[in-house]
Amino acid sequence: MSSLVLAHTRFLLIEQIRTPVGLLAAAFFPAVAMVAFVVPYTGQDPAAATTATSSLMLFGAMSSALTGLGTAVSQDREQPWNPYLRTLPAGPLPRFAGRVLSTLAVMLISVVPVLVMGALFTAATITPGRLLLGLGALVVSVVPFMMMGLFVGFVLVFKAAMAVSQLLFFPMAILGGLLLPPQTLPGFVQVISPYVPTRGAAELIWWAVAGARPGVVPLVMLGVWTVGMGVAAVWAYRRDEGRRFS
Repeated sequence: MSSLVLAHTRFLLIEQIRTPVGLLAAAFFPAVAMVAFVVPYTGQDPAAATTATSSLMLFGAMSSALTGLGTAVSQDREQPWNPYLRTLPAGPLPRFAGRVLSTLAVMLISVVPVLVMGALFTAATITPGRLLLGLGALVVSVVPFMMMGLFVGFVLVFKAAMAVSQLLFFPMAILGGLLLPPQTLPGFVQVISPYVPTRGAAELIWWAVAGARPGVVPLVMLGVWTVGMGVAAVWAYRRDEGRRFS
């Protein structure tokens, strides 16, 4: 089974490298935000620069997890190769695991430009231990967005999945405080913010990289979103399989 997972992961990574538009898009927007907002305004404040850099790393990772995965899965469903794969005796696990692992690899690659810019052009500071802890928190934090991407990919056709994933992505990024500090958001947004998964993900990463104490409600809601979207992704897969093969 492990060899099948590795084979699927390798195939999907090669496919991604051959058409790197999604990878470039996931890395481009956070890097532009770093240049436009973080470097000139908070770049010389070590604490603010560190949290801002980690927020934009989550922004890029979230793009790969939600938009990238959602559009990739929906596009796969429209290819004639996909129904054949579903008839093989190995089951869905190798494909699922390969897709998740390849998405994680793309996600970690996409955050490198932001990390480098934070190190070179701002006063952001972090110890090696906190950097590793932050990367671990980043991987944990994107799980609900990966499940959301799978749900979108299995429910919608490619063009619709692309549009819907973008409509979900940007509002959640803003509501979660990834582009602006939560305390600067309008009052009604501050009320909503703890209940969206991006806020819990951000606070988990801020704790990992800077020691900022996370709120209870955002972390609980992050767990709720993770479980809820996991259930929704499984339901969407079974629904799609039932419609195609029943």
